[in-house]
Amino acid sequence: MEVQLIQNQIFIVRGHRVMLDAHLAHLYEVETRALKQAVKRNPTRFPTDFMFGLTESEVEHLVSQTVIPSKSYLGGALPYAFTEQGVAMLSSVLRSAKAIEVNIAIIRAFVVLRQHLADYKELREQILVLEQNMSTKFSDIYQALDYLLAPKNQRRSIGFNPPTDDNDGNEPEV
Repeated sequence: MEVQLIQNQIFIVRGHRVMLDAHLAHLYEVETRALKQAVKRNPTRFPTDFMFGLTESEVEHLVSQTVIPSKSYLGGALPYAFTEQGVAMLSSVLRSAKAIEVNIAIIRAFVVLRQHLADYKELREQILVLEQNMSTKFSDIYQALDYLLAPKNQRRSIGFNPPTDDNDGNEPEV
């Protein structure tokens, strides 16, 4: 099972990375109704930090973000959203070889996603440090570039000023 396919079905809802019941049912090769029934038969295995039902407005948001094609895609019922722990718990209520295979692939996808997020966070921190160092170390270069980019009539003269017709070189310029 391709990890990238699974990663594309992991969304952020209420600050949690989740997968929707319809996507999970497709991966497990069961009907969404059967997946929901298995969960309802085992409510103590699915506390709210493992699985929660989406609200109408959350479904609207998912449709507007093209996460799901339309509300009808969900079959008329509001979907369940499963966190990584909820997905892991599904293997205990869906007892098939396919469920075990899919769960392993999904857990691996969550791990890869978590690693990517950690890498991005570290990269972002390194960029901030570089920006801070560059702005202090290269302030002279920034000033010179500003000077060179300014229109000639707005530049103040720096360095040696050669004599002009008005100045014979004996009197200092002011």
